[in-house]
Amino acid sequence: MKAISYSRYGGPEVLAHGEVADPKVGPDSVLVKVRAAAVNPVDWKCREGYLDGALQAVFPVVIGWDVSGVVVQPGVSVTEFAVGDEVIGYVREDLLCRGTFAEYVAAPVRTLARKPRNLSFEEAAGLPLVGLTAYQVLIKVLQVKRGETVLVHAAAGGVGSIAVQLARHVGARVIGTASAKNHDFVRGLGGEPVEYGEGLVERVRGLAPEGVDAVLDTVGGQALQASANVLSPEGRLVSIADPEVFGYGGRYYFVRPDAEDLLRLTELAEGGAVSVHVSETFPLERAADAYRLNEEGRTRGKIVVTVAWDDES
Repeated sequence: MKAISYSRYGGPEVLAHGEVADPKVGPDSVLVKVRAAAVNPVDWKCREGYLDGALQAVFPVVIGWDVSGVVVQPGVSVTEFAVGDEVIGYVREDLLCRGTFAEYVAAPVRTLARKPRNLSFEEAAGLPLVGLTAYQVLIKVLQVKRGETVLVHAAAGGVGSIAVQLARHVGARVIGTASAKNHDFVRGLGGEPVEYGEGLVERVRGLAPEGVDAVLDTVGGQALQASANVLSPEGRLVSIADPEVFGYGGRYYFVRPDAEDLLRLTELAEGGAVSVHVSETFPLERAADAYRLNEEGRTRGKIVVTVAWDDES
């Protein structure tokens, strides 16, 4: 099959579009014909070797963890899905090997849920990783409640844009950091935008003089330090970007695949509580360009790669 893979760590130039071995379908997996796959910063961090201490790479590595597509072959033990089912998945395994930027991916059922019926394949591909991250942090770890005030960093980005919507859905007030050009976008999600950079603490305190109840940090560094300075006395802080959060009394979190959580996101999307903004799409063969764009760090919502199929495939 055709796929995007790399045989050594490095920049976008190590990504190759070409033939790789077809995936084998284990008893608890299904073979998914890929319609779209989303770009995530963690993908290129893996590609550059930053996660080598945690995830063993078996080269060649097919890049990507997010996917939307159609089941074409269930494993012998699978009862959850049948041929023709449209699914989404955060297909992260314990090894870096068989990713989602391919014509097919063998995905464990623990990583999948049915695709939201009201989302296109492109939009649906952008939901799993960022949606699970926002959901697990806000709902399970921070346990955000109605009436609380939440600060979300990079509120126009992939995780941030979903987090704003989820927090608003549970009845929280949301303040979101964003560049000036994205302020209207953040307002459209239900958040109150504030500019990044120097003076952030004062700007947030101007909106929440008593401090915020919870912070989701997606940036790290100075944003993390500012986060600690705007918390209320009982405020909670989680970072998905910077382990230094422990020094501020907070928690570091790395998203995990969870079929039940993913199904809940599907239900929220179908109910209109969560939408996915796709800023740009690329064909599979231009995946390296998609990653170059993502690495600039200015993406609004998601960048998605699509797989073209003719009617007979």
